[in-house]
Amino acid sequence: MKSQAGPNPQEDYKLKDTKPQLGERWPHGGVRGGGGWISSERATSTYDLVEQMFYLYVRVVKAKNLPTNPLTGSCDPYVEVKLGNYKGKTHHFEKRTNPEWKQVFAFSKEKIQSSILEVYVREKDMVARDDYIGKVVFDMHEVPTRVPPDSPLAPQWYRLEHRTSDSKVRGEVMLAVWMGTQADEAFPEAWHSDAASVHGEGVFSIRSKVYVSPKLWYLRVNVIEAQDVEPHDKSQTPQAFVKVHVGNQTLKTKLCPTKTPNPMWNEDLIFVAAEPFEELLVLTVENKVSSAKDEQVGKISLPLTMFERRLDHRPVHSRWFTLERFGFGALEGDKRHEHKFSTRVHLRVCLEGAYHVLDESTLYISDVRPTARQLWKQPIGILEVGILSAQGLLPMKTKDGKSTTDAYCVAKYGQKWVRTRTIIESFSPKWNEQYTWEVYDPCTVITLGVFDNCHLGGNEKPTSGSGAKNDSRIGKVRIRLSTLEMDRIYTNSYPLLVLHPSGLKKMGELQLAVRFTCLSLANIIYLYGHPLLPKMHYLHPFTVNQLDSLRYQAMNIVAARLGRAEPPLRKEVVEYMLDVDSHMWSMRRSKANFFRIVSLFSGLISMSRWLGEVRHWKNPITTVLVHVLFVLLICYPELILPTIFLYMFLIGIWNFRFRPRVPPSMDTKLSWAEAVHPDEMDEEFDTFPTSKAQDVVRMRYDRLRSVAGRIQTVVGDIATQGERFQAVLSWRDPRASSLFVFLCLIIAVVLYVTPFKMIALISGIVWLRHPRFRSKLPSVPSNFFRRLPSRADSML
Repeated sequence: MKSQAGPNPQEDYKLKDTKPQLGERWPHGGVRGGGGWISSERATSTYDLVEQMFYLYVRVVKAKNLPTNPLTGSCDPYVEVKLGNYKGKTHHFEKRTNPEWKQVFAFSKEKIQSSILEVYVREKDMVARDDYIGKVVFDMHEVPTRVPPDSPLAPQWYRLEHRTSDSKVRGEVMLAVWMGTQADEAFPEAWHSDAASVHGEGVFSIRSKVYVSPKLWYLRVNVIEAQDVEPHDKSQTPQAFVKVHVGNQTLKTKLCPTKTPNPMWNEDLIFVAAEPFEELLVLTVENKVSSAKDEQVGKISLPLTMFERRLDHRPVHSRWFTLERFGFGALEGDKRHEHKFSTRVHLRVCLEGAYHVLDESTLYISDVRPTARQLWKQPIGILEVGILSAQGLLPMKTKDGKSTTDAYCVAKYGQKWVRTRTIIESFSPKWNEQYTWEVYDPCTVITLGVFDNCHLGGNEKPTSGSGAKNDSRIGKVRIRLSTLEMDRIYTNSYPLLVLHPSGLKKMGELQLAVRFTCLSLANIIYLYGHPLLPKMHYLHPFTVNQLDSLRYQAMNIVAARLGRAEPPLRKEVVEYMLDVDSHMWSMRRSKANFFRIVSLFSGLISMSRWLGEVRHWKNPITTVLVHVLFVLLICYPELILPTIFLYMFLIGIWNFRFRPRVPPSMDTKLSWAEAVHPDEMDEEFDTFPTSKAQDVVRMRYDRLRSVAGRIQTVVGDIATQGERFQAVLSWRDPRASSLFVFLCLIIAVVLYVTPFKMIALISGIVWLRHPRFRSKLPSVPSNFFRRLPSRADSML
C-alpha cells in the first residue's frame, strides 16, 4: 500500500476498486488434503458478499459421571480445548460431577498447524497444578463439514481416555466438532482463537453484535393555564411560570406577563422520550420573587404511559392536574387532613407518533419513518453490506511496549446498528461479516466507522498520550443509497480519513462489498415525488432551534441506551457515528461551504461569459448562429419551452456516458482539509467553551472579526442593491422616480401599439449588436440604477 508521504498523496485519498473472491465455495479436500469435505461447489445468497473464512468449531455441551478428587471428595471441572499452540478454556464449576458449559470454540483454518484436536477435562486446583481427569482426541482428517443451511450438528457423548494410554477412564463429555464458515450461527458467540490473549471482561467486548436503537417519541406538553397559584408570602400577588423535567431535559414557559393567581401561557414544550418509558414527567409551578430568586409553589410527577399517543394532527383532550404543595409533608403535622384549595394546572399532553425523531443530521439521515409502526410503509428494497477487511491501519496504542491496533467496525442504518468482532493485534484485520437492512427510502445514507478497542482488559496505552480509556476513531465512510445502481455489487476500498489537530491523516483503508436490491421500482419512483420526512414535519413544523435541541437530546438518549447493552456500544462511538459536533464552528468547514457555493454558481458564470463572448463577436460564426436561433424562436415562440427541455434532455443523455461508476467517498479537496492552516485546525478541535490561553483566543477573535467584516460588507452591498430597486417608486429621489414613472407610461403605450415579436426581435438585435456599434461606457439603465438612493446613508 502507498504511504501517505508518497509522491501523490491525493491519489491515496481516493476510492479504489477491489476484486475480492466473494461467495461461499466449498472446495474438494479436507483441512490437510483429506477427503472429509463435500465434493461440490456451492454459492449461497446469505453470505455472498464476503470472502469465505473456514473455522473448526468445537461445541462443549456438558459432562457426566466425572470422578471426584480422593483428597477433597469433590470435583471442580472445566474443559480445555487444544489445537496446536492454541488453547481455549471453559469456566469451571465447583463441586459438580455433571456440569453443563454450553460453550463454543472457533479456530481459524488459516492458523491450524496440527492434525489432531485434543479436548481435556481438568479439575481446578486453587493451590497446586490443575488435576487431569481425561481427554478426547479427534483426527482432523475425519472432522465433518457442515454446509448451511443444514441443521446444527448433533453433539455426542465421548468416553474420556487416560492421558498416557488408550484405556478409558470414568466420565463422559458431550461434544460436537465440525468444520464451517463465518455463516454458522455459532460464530458470533464463539470463543475465537484469534482473541486467545483476551481474558476476563474483555472477552465480551470483542464479539460481534447487532443493536437496535430505542424507539424514540416526541413528547408535546402544552401548558395552558393554572389556577389558585398561592405564593409563600400570601400578601404578594404571584407572577408564575412552569418548569417541566423529563429525565435530563428541562424546559420552562415564559413568565406570565401579569401578576395573577390564575396565569395563562398556552405554550408547547417538546421533549424526547424513549421506550420503555423509565422517566417521569415532573412539572413544577414557580413564582418569580425577584430577578435572582424563584420559589416553588407546587409540583406533580406523572408517568409517561398515561398520556395519549397521537398519530395525526387532531388535538387531544386537555386535563386538569392538582399539584402537591411544595414543603407540605411531615412537618405540617395534621394539616394534611384539612380541606383547602390546591393549585391546579391545565395541560394537554401527548406522545407524537406521526413525527420522525431526528437523532442524526438530515444531511446524512438513514431513516425517515414516523415513530408509530402503524404509519410505516412497506420496504422498497434490501441493503446488503459485506464488511470485508481493513488494510494498512496505523498503530493506535502500545501494549507491552509494542505498537498495535485492535480494530472493529460499526455500521448504522435506520434503527439497526451492527458491530463486527474485534480482531486482535492486526493492522490488516479481516472481518468478512455480512449484514442486511430493509430500505424504506432510497435517499438515505449508511454510515460505517472503524474504531480501536481500548477495553480488552490489558495494559494498553493510547499513542495520543491521553489517559482516557475511550475507543479511538480510525475513520468513517458514508454511502448514499440513491447513488447506487440496483442489483449491482460494489466492491471498493474506502480511505479512512481523520482530522487531527496536526492536520489530515489517512488511517488506512476499509474494504466493503455493497448491494442495493430493489423490491419495487414503482414504489421508488413514487417516493421521489413525496416529502422526505413524514407529513407532520410540514403541517406542524418545529423551529430550527427546537430541532437542534431535540436532536442533541435524542443522541444522548440513544448513546445512553446503547451503552447499557452487553457488550456496550460506547458513547464516543455513537457520537462519532451520529456527528454530534457537526454544528460547531469551524473555519475550515466555512471555507469549504463558501467554495461549494462558488462551484454551484460556476455554471451560471460560465454561461454569462459565453454570452459576453457572443455579444462581443469573439467567434463570428457562433454569434451568427445565435442570431439565427434567436430569430427562429421569436418567429415561433411556441418552440421556446420545448427547445429548453430538449436541450436539457440531450445534456443528460450526453452526461450519462461520464456518470460515476463508484459511490462517492470522503473528498479531501471539497472538505478543504489539505490546505488548512494549523491554527484553524487547532481551533476546530478546541473545547466549547474554549480552553485556550487568552492571547490565542484574542488572536482568533480578531481573525473572526476580519472574516465577519468582509461578510458584513457583502451583505450590505446586497441590501444596497435591493433598496435601490425599492427606491425607484418610493419617491425618495423625486426626480428619478418622476423620470421612471413617465418612462413606464411611454413604454406601456409603445408596447401596446407594437407587436411583441417586433419588440423582442429589436431588443435582441440591439443586445447582440457588433462591438463597433457598442460604447465601452456603462449603459443608460445601469447609470440610472447606480444613481438611485439606498438606506445606507441613514446608518450610523
